[in-house]
Amino acid sequence: MTAFAFLPAIETSIMENILLYFLNLPFWEFIAVILSITYVVLVAQNNIWCWPAAFISTLLFTIIFFDVALLMESLLNVYYMAMAVFGWYKWQFHQQGAQYQELPIQRWRISTHVKLILGLSVLSLSLGFVMDNYTHADYAYLDTFTTVFAVFTTYLVTIKVIENWLYWMVINALSIYLFINKGLHPTALLAFINFVMCFVGWVKWHQVFKQQRGDQLAALKLS
Repeated sequence: MTAFAFLPAIETSIMENILLYFLNLPFWEFIAVILSITYVVLVAQNNIWCWPAAFISTLLFTIIFFDVALLMESLLNVYYMAMAVFGWYKWQFHQQGAQYQELPIQRWRISTHVKLILGLSVLSLSLGFVMDNYTHADYAYLDTFTTVFAVFTTYLVTIKVIENWLYWMVINALSIYLFINKGLHPTALLAFINFVMCFVGWVKWHQVFKQQRGDQLAALKLS
């Protein structure tokens, strides 16, 4: 018996389907997937070039989803594309007094997040009710919840609120469950990669945040 014999066996057919999926991806869809992963990696590194990667990937996904008549997904990616432009501007042109400096990472109070979570939850439940009762949507409430919070959390990334990583952890964890239940195993794998990168991003941004605090304290002592 091996040291890992207690782990559940991975279904070969699922792994084969995932491998075949990536091997048979159309060229532009493959590029969009790679750029999406690149975006997450660069965000975790606090690298401004995440936004060009996001813009191109979401532009491609906008076209891809529109071509297969997934209009809401296409519209959502139009929003992501606009936020990529906004994020590039915010990260590059942050005004501090009379000068423009790099946008610092910030933290919000717990009370602020509690209010936002309650508000977004009410919105998700309301939209979920509509989707559940007036459309043929599957997992209407869960799908609506992840979408609403993803829209909001994308904005948090553009203004460098460090808690965005905690939101993404929950969103990706729920997305993994959703995609697996819908048989979208390759997409679930991508969500898992994003989930792991959330931990990397959380650690990296905390390091930068602590460095910022140290620089601010040093500047106050010198003033």
